Amino acid sequence: MTALTTMPNIARPDDFYAELLDAHEGLSKAESDALNARLILLLANHIGNRMVLSEALKTALHCGKPT
Repeated sequence: MTALTTMPNIARPDDFYAELLDAHEGLSKAESDALNARLILLLANHIGNRMVLSEALKTALHCGKPT
């Protein structure tokens, strides 16, 4: 079983963030939401491990919420 990686793990994360923002440039809210959904599904398919995906979903739901 593979655990969810939550520590920084992206080479040049600022460059990726800029690329992500650029991809959304000029899109409507609906188009931006659709792009995010497609990206999430592509990355989920790449990960492929249902336990990791479930852990990621639970972590994202609770991330930033007051305890």
